[in-house]
Amino acid sequence: MTDVRPSPIAGKWYEGDPEMLARIVDEYLDEAQLPDLEGDVIAVIAPHAGHTYSGPVAGYAFAALRGRTPDLVAVIAPMHHPYFEHFITTAHEAYSTPLGNVPVDKDALRELDVALKSEVGFGLAPVKRDPEHSLEIELPFLQRALASKWKLLPVMVRAREPRLSQGLGKALAHVLRARNFVMVASTDLSHFYNQQTALAYDRAMLNEIESFNPDAAFDVERAGKGFACGLGAFTAVMWAARELGADKVKVLRHATSGNVTGDYSSVVGYGAVAILKEK
Repeated sequence: MTDVRPSPIAGKWYEGDPEMLARIVDEYLDEAQLPDLEGDVIAVIAPHAGHTYSGPVAGYAFAALRGRTPDLVAVIAPMHHPYFEHFITTAHEAYSTPLGNVPVDKDALRELDVALKSEVGFGLAPVKRDPEHSLEIELPFLQRALASKWKLLPVMVRAREPRLSQGLGKALAHVLRARNFVMVASTDLSHFYNQQTALAYDRAMLNEIESFNPDAAFDVERAGKGFACGLGAFTAVMWAARELGADKVKVLRHATSGNVTGDYSSVVGYGAVAILKEK
């Protein structure tokens, strides 16, 4: 495989040495103390800051997937960089991390492109060498948590409109329904408020996520009562999960960067969430 997206963040946002990276990620997974989860976890929401900051919370999300054996993993993440397109994917055949290459499922991407055009009128924009961290940062967790050889369905979302997120969700459900899959939504929560304010904003957003109400998540942000940089991404996953029969959402963990740094004057919020389908 020659057409591999080189990592712009390995060794910066997370450990670059393969053995040390595996050990650190395994520790985050081992330290997660999950509640009882009734049903199949078909999707998780995880943070995407550098592992030092959000890794302890991300460990909860991926511990909920530990040992699973999917064939396809859809990772839906925000695009923080100024691309014009609403939905972006990689033009490469694989993502590179220190733990090895993650192959991209080109067939699933083609199907998603067709389904998106049907739902919203346009499809995916493939790009080379994107600088986005929010999707890649989840891959080492998946590489350590999952027990199968799997392919990646990567989507980066610029859109922040309910109609487009719902359309992406329906298109995802169409592609995933006949496959052995899990979904990962990548988002951080409030940014750069003091700890007390961040806790209030994050609680408001997580309450709507746990109520399984993606429309209300948009309402919370429009009202200035809560924030999430991956709003368009995680609501798409929520809509897809509903289409695929999920019926329960459980918040697994919430913390802020202040819990790591000790600086509570300006923090970023992190949440780990499981989306379940009752057996």
